[in-house]
Amino acid sequence: MMKKKLLIIEDDIAMATVFEEYLLPEGYEIQMAHSGEGGLKAIKDFRPDGILLDMFLPDMHGSDILKAVQHDSSGAAIIVITGQASMKTAVEAMQLGAHDFVPKPVAPERLRISVRNVLESVELKQIVKTYEDVSLDSFQDFIGKSPKMQAVYTVLKNAAQSKASVFVTGESGTGKELAARAVHNLSGRQNKPLEVLNCAAIPHNLLESEIFGHVKGAFTGADSDRIGAAARADGGTIFLDELGEMPMDLQAKLLRFIQTGSFMPVGGRSMQTVDVRFVCATNRDPLTAVKEGLLREDLYYRLNVIPVELPPLRERGADIMLLAEHFLARAAQEESKAFKGFAKDAENWFYNYSWPGNVRELENVIRRIVVLNEGEHVERPMVEMVELQEYGETQPIIKAIPAYDGGLFLPQHAEDIRPLKEYEKDIIQAALKACSDNITETSKRLDINPATIHRKMKSWRIN
Repeated sequence: MMKKKLLIIEDDIAMATVFEEYLLPEGYEIQMAHSGEGGLKAIKDFRPDGILLDMFLPDMHGSDILKAVQHDSSGAAIIVITGQASMKTAVEAMQLGAHDFVPKPVAPERLRISVRNVLESVELKQIVKTYEDVSLDSFQDFIGKSPKMQAVYTVLKNAAQSKASVFVTGESGTGKELAARAVHNLSGRQNKPLEVLNCAAIPHNLLESEIFGHVKGAFTGADSDRIGAAARADGGTIFLDELGEMPMDLQAKLLRFIQTGSFMPVGGRSMQTVDVRFVCATNRDPLTAVKEGLLREDLYYRLNVIPVELPPLRERGADIMLLAEHFLARAAQEESKAFKGFAKDAENWFYNYSWPGNVRELENVIRRIVVLNEGEHVERPMVEMVELQEYGETQPIIKAIPAYDGGLFLPQHAEDIRPLKEYEKDIIQAALKACSDNITETSKRLDINPATIHRKMKSWRIN
């Protein structure tokens, strides 16, 4: 760690030497100046972190130096020391930017404590200013100024310059795909493709073909050659979301691809070599997934070179309203509504709610409020009309929609009986709604494969 630099501006050489002796044990690098002009030159050349300033110098008043430092914006902490102490002098010095005022004669410990405190104070202010300078309303596609998000931004910026794999973790709705896009857009691969694959959204029997492609005739329905994400992303980035949903046998093939850069399309006879960068994500704890046999340990450690953990919305403080205001402005414009802001009681509700669905849930809530209401400000009653989900338990706040009566589902008479596939559709759609359209969670609750839900949804759209 670099030594803190102190400048003593004191016309009394003996007194300046005493101050130096008091402070040398603290490990500071110290220079002295014995006039105002010499002090100003030392400030410019030495760039001190702290200045001990005598207010009454032979060639100028200490206030002139205070004004010069303030104008120079050097950020140096200034402690005024003078034998002609008065409250008026102290107030004037503080108004001009002094951080502390110590009257002569100076006790050694009093001086050391004062210097230590003002240096720490200025350092903290500089750290805060640094965060404020970089904490725009958005970073790439992220919105948020909280310290936790600033840490995420720093990791993403540094990771983007590397060739190493990035492993993003975080609850559903925290922005894992945004993180992947930020890494890609800030990297030297930004002009090449970014291929996004959700391993939970693609049927398991098609996932290998989606990644590696296939040749004509490789399987039933393979009527022509297909280029997979690996080949399309050559020179760019592949983002594999919900990696823990990938079948174990395919994880082994993915590991070989990562290690060698080569792969073989499904049904192919020759290897292809590409240059891709991997970003992977999961909303599970990856080590738990490894223990449960859902994620290969060697694959996890191969990919987890640069870990990025996205914080849940409930831990992001003021970001909640920053995001809410952003979503409100966008929704109001798109829906041609007059909303401009939030009432205080509504803001309090937003801060106190736990947001289990994170940013995605917040965006949906704002959209519903805008669609269902009129006005310039979001009021607490508007918020309470919206149906929200708290960790999987639905709170039916919209009173106009009756709660589902399971008894109505079962036919009471022969003429009420419908085809089985219609009951199946009703059950899956109701389960999806209860799980906030999270297919992975829905499949677990129904004890079926996520691919089954995707196939059913696709057939419903076709029909």
